[in-house]
Amino acid sequence: MKKGIFITIEGGEGAGKTTILRGIAEWLEAQGWEVVATREPGGIPIAEKIREVILDRRHADMDARTEALLYAAARRQHLVQKVEPALAAGKAVLCDRFVDSSLAYQGYARGLGIGEVWEINRFAMGDLLPDLTLYLDVRPEIGLGRIRSAGGREINRLDLEDLEFHRKVREGYRLLAERHPERIVTIDAEQPPERVLELAIRETASRIKGFHAPASNNILNP
Repeated sequence: MKKGIFITIEGGEGAGKTTILRGIAEWLEAQGWEVVATREPGGIPIAEKIREVILDRRHADMDARTEALLYAAARRQHLVQKVEPALAAGKAVLCDRFVDSSLAYQGYARGLGIGEVWEINRFAMGDLLPDLTLYLDVRPEIGLGRIRSAGGREINRLDLEDLEFHRKVREGYRLLAERHPERIVTIDAEQPPERVLELAIRETASRIKGFHAPASNNILNP
């Protein structure tokens, strides 16, 4: 049975997901939570291998349905081996990307259909959905510009997609946020990183009020 809290961070390329996830993790730990920070695709050896296949620049000819199925396969193994055990143990799981990425990238931007990609992932996930999804909204021109200017990260296959593709990804995310306001919170990620983190922590604090950290130093549940 799920006892912990599951929070996902979503957004297009260069939205700052990794930075915000790290900041939320530090804040949650200060509240007494044991935190598991992870990512998709990846997080465990099998899923990391699948990630390598998906993002390899040499695989530019990958079929869209193959791509969607690979993401779902990596997601399933990640859930079984890492996410679900952590939640059952009462931990806070923070994940850089989850099912909304598949819906926005493959479902909407690739044109496979959000409903069709959702069915693939429902088979992989079962009934598990995040308690909170923070969508970091940034224009693709800005996000991709951040990646180019920052350096230090290898350009992957998705980075090489044209600007129109990334614009469609953003449209897909915005559509999902409109459809699921009870779960997905949109944050303007073009603001300074400190402000984005402040808003992300505020949303996280509001959502965890109904949850209880197992540690005795949890200031939200003394």
